[in-house]
Amino acid sequence: MQLDFSQLSPLECYRWLAATVTPRPIAWVSSLSAEGAANLAPFSFFQVISDQPPTLMVNVGIRDDGSLKDTLRNVQATGELVIHLVDFAHAEAMNATAAVLPHGVSEFERCGIASAPSLKVKPRRVTGAAVAFECKVAQIQPYPAAAPTCHLIFAEVLLAHIDEQVLTPEGRIDAGKLDLIGRLGGTAYARTRERFDLQRPV
Repeated sequence: MQLDFSQLSPLECYRWLAATVTPRPIAWVSSLSAEGAANLAPFSFFQVISDQPPTLMVNVGIRDDGSLKDTLRNVQATGELVIHLVDFAHAEAMNATAAVLPHGVSEFERCGIASAPSLKVKPRRVTGAAVAFECKVAQIQPYPAAAPTCHLIFAEVLLAHIDEQVLTPEGRIDAGKLDLIGRLGGTAYARTRERFDLQRPV
């Protein structure tokens, strides 16, 4: 089977990419509007892209009607965000925050998600999240430049909150205890509890 992506609709391109590039980690992003309204939303086009400086990238698509999602509007206005990794215990809560709500309506409040203050940025973080990265915006890049369909948010990590319950006795991350979920195609997700080790060649 071969797919000529130039002959596919945008929806077909998305479906094939989303079903094959898996599992994708989920960025659960909290942000604040210029007026101080809290927002919490998940994005599965997400990855770490640099360690010097420590930087994460979140792809925020433009809505079908051309409007900008609250997350993008907020980080454009304030330059701050908190990116949470989603463990299995928070899967249902994360999914609830994917609903489209009117601008200014807080998913924290609407979905009953407890929050805690951050230390270096103003957006609050999800209470009990296994990992939360407090970030400042390094760059926002519309893509593609000629007719953007999304914006790439490059977020420099300032501080990380890591639940000590997911650490090994040596103080490292235990992937089984972390128990993250990853996005597959359609409505399917995976958990990171099953894994294997490979030693890199020298």
